[in-house]
Amino acid sequence: MPDSDTPLERGSRRNMKQRSGQQARSQPLKRSWPRRLAYSSLRAFSRLVGVLMFGLRVGGREHVPDEGGALVCSNHQSFLDPVLVGLSMDRRLNFLARKSLFQVPVLKQIILFMDSIPIDREGSGIEGLKETLKRLRRSEMVLIFPEGTRTNDGELSPLKPGFCSLARRGQTPLLPVAIDGAYQAWPRSAAWPRLSRIRVQVGPPIETELIEQLSDKQLIAELDRRLHECLQQARLR
Repeated sequence: MPDSDTPLERGSRRNMKQRSGQQARSQPLKRSWPRRLAYSSLRAFSRLVGVLMFGLRVGGREHVPDEGGALVCSNHQSFLDPVLVGLSMDRRLNFLARKSLFQVPVLKQIILFMDSIPIDREGSGIEGLKETLKRLRRSEMVLIFPEGTRTNDGELSPLKPGFCSLARRGQTPLLPVAIDGAYQAWPRSAAWPRLSRIRVQVGPPIETELIEQLSDKQLIAELDRRLHECLQQARLR
């Protein structure tokens, strides 16, 4: 039988499906209270260590969304960066980790507790990307480093384009975060960290409406601009 719905009715039905999908996507992951308590306690302890050892200061916390998914995009200065960004947020973060790290017995339990997502750098990495999208659609916050690797000189390196697809497919904002001082605390050439002043600056998010309007090239340029602004603000703190 031919479809008797009017264009208006069909459009209304599509909007209802989209709203239903958004509601399903907004359901956060349930965690037991012992896991929540342990994470909060570890974050509080890490903040204390950060302040005592590195004089850690964090600016722009008001830009962190209270709810909903977000792709947290930070510059990458040292091995300390995931911890520094995590303790700077009042919300729980999901982290990306090399798949090979999940094969180390003790370390495996730690990174699983930290909600890490395994990434196969030797292969296509498709499973890790699927899991990242899955968590973004669950209204989780996921931390990535768009530079792809740690800096060689403490400055921001050119951004890789991979985050563009994640932001578009996950329909989540990009939250820029800049770290300053972590390179001096633990440069690539050093075997162990050393004392240094560290600052973290969170910038205003790039909302989904703006992401939809920009090409990938423009989106990379916009995130690069905001990361440089955050880095400059961090250095002035």
